[in-house]
Amino acid sequence: MVDTYVSLDLETTGLNSKYDKIIEIGAVKVKGSIITDTFSMFVKPGKKLSKKVIELTGIEDEMLAEATEPEEAINQLLHFLEDNILLGHNILFDYSFVKRYATNYGYSYEAEAIDTLKIARTYLTELSSKNLSFLCKHFNIESQAHRAKEDAIATEKLYKILKEKYYGQDMEKEPHQRVFVPQKLVYQVKKENFATKRQKEYLARMIQYHKVFVDYDIESLTRNEASRYTDVIISTYGKMPREKSLYH
Repeated sequence: MVDTYVSLDLETTGLNSKYDKIIEIGAVKVKGSIITDTFSMFVKPGKKLSKKVIELTGIEDEMLAEATEPEEAINQLLHFLEDNILLGHNILFDYSFVKRYATNYGYSYEAEAIDTLKIARTYLTELSSKNLSFLCKHFNIESQAHRAKEDAIATEKLYKILKEKYYGQDMEKEPHQRVFVPQKLVYQVKKENFATKRQKEYLARMIQYHKVFVDYDIESLTRNEASRYTDVIISTYGKMPREKSLYH
């Protein structure tokens, strides 16, 4: 029975780790079924938050003004996680962001995990929803939905309830059918290089020339992001006149 792990939850700007960014990390370290340490941090996303994200999380741009830079955030998080088993509700989602950030900043990270969403889908088939907020209400778990640390704690409480109810039943199944056994997380990602000085300068000139309002930080862009944003400006406003450009 797994009773030592780290419950992890992230708040992000969207659902795709390739294009979206982490804005908050929450984690609780559990040993012998007791919370022994916690981790909570805002992370700079490098762009303005959408109205939808603000409404969903309650996190606003002003709250991220002094947030931790992404490289330092992933460094501290990986130090906290160590080689512990992860716990999460749809944990592959959170892992995909951690894995991408780790890879981009030169860290190697692999993990095994237990997924409370997978457990719920296996044993709570009668419920109309399996999302964390719904399950917290169903089991009378107090939580503040869509805040990272609070969701990590709520997931840890949910896991204990599900383990008490269904662990014995789960162990009677064939090994490959057991959902309380940690599984290796698989998410393939290639390192994305950050935008070159040339790319950033050209994009900045494009923005200035066309007087375009942008909601992202040029300095934090990857090469692919810089190219994509440049293409969007060109397709919308056109290129700069040749004499205005350093690179044409």
